[in-house]
Amino acid sequence: MIFGWFGKRAQRLAPVEALFGRVAEASRQPALYIEGGIPDSFEGRFESLTLYMFLVLRRLRELPPPAGDLSQELIDACFAYLELGFRNGGVSDVVVPKRMKKIGQMFYGRIQAYEAAFTTSEAGTLIETLRRNASPEGAPVLAVYLRRAQAGFAALDLDTLLQREPLFPAFASQEAAHDA
Repeated sequence: MIFGWFGKRAQRLAPVEALFGRVAEASRQPALYIEGGIPDSFEGRFESLTLYMFLVLRRLRELPPPAGDLSQELIDACFAYLELGFRNGGVSDVVVPKRMKKIGQMFYGRIQAYEAAFTTSEAGTLIETLRRNASPEGAPVLAVYLRRAQAGFAALDLDTLLQREPLFPAFASQEAAHDA
């Protein structure tokens, strides 16, 4: 009986883990670092991952149930990925919880800042938030890209969101500059 429960849980989490895999893959697009100005470092990769997680979490929050329930499972998958990165990077078992606590605070702080920037009527707020967190030089291009990606998500239902390949548009600063 207990083994059946684990099988059902794994079956339920498979789409969430696949979704997170697509989010993580998108966050590693070289153009984000080359053209978008995000530093190619642990911190920069965290910022990129957080931007993409924000877009998906925002859409999940807008959709009817059970989409909201998937948000926490997606966040759990993200934090498991980050923790594994620490452990693979040689961070000791004693230090990992402290780092994860700090990462959690940073993650939720960024999510709140990006949400506030997306919902304000002030045009430059998103650019300033991106300058502060992700890329001082590439913030205007990143802002246009994020708005374009978010607009593309607006029409997606839960099933499409879970299955769409690729999940995000390709990042291209030239295209974003034309949209500005």
